[in-house]
Amino acid sequence: MTKIALITGANKGIGYEIARLLAEQGVTAIVGARDEERGRAAAERLGLPYVRIDVTDEDSAAAAAKWIEQKFGTLDILVNNAGIAGDLSQVQPSAASARALRDVYETNVFGVVTVTNAMLPLLRTSPAGRIVNMSSELGSLTMAADPASPFADATFLAYNSSKSALNMITVLYARELKDTPIKVNAANPGYCATDLNGHSGFRTAEQGAAIAVRLATLDENGPTASYQQEAGVVPW
Repeated sequence: MTKIALITGANKGIGYEIARLLAEQGVTAIVGARDEERGRAAAERLGLPYVRIDVTDEDSAAAAAKWIEQKFGTLDILVNNAGIAGDLSQVQPSAASARALRDVYETNVFGVVTVTNAMLPLLRTSPAGRIVNMSSELGSLTMAADPASPFADATFLAYNSSKSALNMITVLYARELKDTPIKVNAANPGYCATDLNGHSGFRTAEQGAAIAVRLATLDENGPTASYQQEAGVVPW
């Protein structure tokens, strides 16, 4: 049977490439996006279905889950890709405000929990459910604490800490679901040229999507509760 996937924030960038690459493997990859016009346009280009989903809105996530259930009856793959960077000009933690953190967490942290909880009943009906949370090397506490790390000076409090929180979310969902066929992992796409960073990254969106696709299509022997990039495991 054809696998069904939902990718949030899939109207552009890495999310778009995840949907495209999954579709190349025969997966029915649903383009999830908040902006209906852009989402439908992206889905049309890919020849894939679209569903409107605002990850910061519980009603929107519930409506998307209901639509997927009615249309496909199940969900095999969830890629929590939607994310925002916030104000990257606030390099020092002391320059960040609590409001700035709330804005970023609303999408990067609370949005992931909202969507995952809405989709879990459908994922439980899959014989091999997969959840992939799009993280970042900037969420690694090990790397952040290392003065020799290439990311030592990237002290973006809101964004970095939101990805650290996302990593913990990944581990805890994996623990809850350890006795089920569902695997939950975090993916680090690397520094990709996307709207998130003003296209300053040195990797392409397609390159960044590769690790998410790998984790989304793991076989039964694949890991769960892991933090991975294309080259292998990322230190927590």
